[in-house]
Amino acid sequence: MKQENNFNRLLIGFLSFVALLLLARMIYSGTIRYLSMAWNIFLAWLPYVMSSFFSVYIKKEKWKQWILFMSWLLFFPNALYIVTDLIHLEEETNVPLWYDAVLLFASSFAGVVMAFVSLQRAEMLLRQYLPSVTVKFIIPILLFLGSFGIYLGRFQRWNSWDVVQNPIGLGMDIATRVLSPVDNAKTWATTIIFTGLYSMLYFFVSNIPAAPYSGKRNAFENEER
Repeated sequence: MKQENNFNRLLIGFLSFVALLLLARMIYSGTIRYLSMAWNIFLAWLPYVMSSFFSVYIKKEKWKQWILFMSWLLFFPNALYIVTDLIHLEEETNVPLWYDAVLLFASSFAGVVMAFVSLQRAEMLLRQYLPSVTVKFIIPILLFLGSFGIYLGRFQRWNSWDVVQNPIGLGMDIATRVLSPVDNAKTWATTIIFTGLYSMLYFFVSNIPAAPYSGKRNAFENEER
């Protein structure tokens, strides 16, 4: 619990830093061109918040757990989507390119961190019901669905709420791409590339040693003395 609280404080601090970068950019440029970044970060924050309730809902009825999990999965692509905002670096502005690079990278980093933490929570939830080996195969599938959501959002301009607002149009678009994979090669190439990238990043980050020298700390201190 203490570690999670520390992480949340760090996250708030980092998001505040991004907000200051964005505010400074708007003041300097006299435009609100990147104001949409704030909205994208908010959408990335939603699945992070939803996943924080996984441990609470583990004691509730199964149908409530499924509703929460599917709601999380619906918004999960938004956290991964922010990385694609890096394409805005191609736009010519009166703001130094390096500044926009820092702003977009920081926003993307925040989105990926929130995505991976929420995915880790989902993994822990699934381990309550399924063998660890099975869950390891499910994680890439979830990232595949998230990557497909990135494509639908970036190139087809669909939003998460279109599941309710325009379910027929969204369903038909998805069905067309599933039933005609050859004619929609760009869709699946993009999805597979993002899936590979995020899968490698997630498993890589998950296996970073927490403190490789923690066991030798006292030895180092004694040696210095």
